[in-house]
Amino acid sequence: MALPTLTPEQRAEALAKAAEARKARSELLANIKAGKESIEAVLNRAKEDKTVGKTKVTQLLKAVPGLGQVKVAALMEQAGIDPDRRAAGLGDRQREALINALK
Repeated sequence: MALPTLTPEQRAEALAKAAEARKARSELLANIKAGKESIEAVLNRAKEDKTVGKTKVTQLLKAVPGLGQVKVAALMEQAGIDPDRRAAGLGDRQREALINALK
């Protein structure tokens, strides 16, 4: 399927929107890394918050201090979560399993 052709104004608007989303996501990850936000609070608001909801769970977990790629992969496998899953796509049991594993 071919991509629609955009006018220069539409393209500029789309680029600005994408840049804004990247900035919001990086601020979210920085807040998690700094300890300003807990992963539990972030995961619990994934359904309402578009920025959190579209972020991959692995990215969120890697931002938690003390968790690296290997630990995150083990947590995801233990909870039965696909590595490409986004936060809004987590089920209640999956979210609870992650939160309990991090306590």
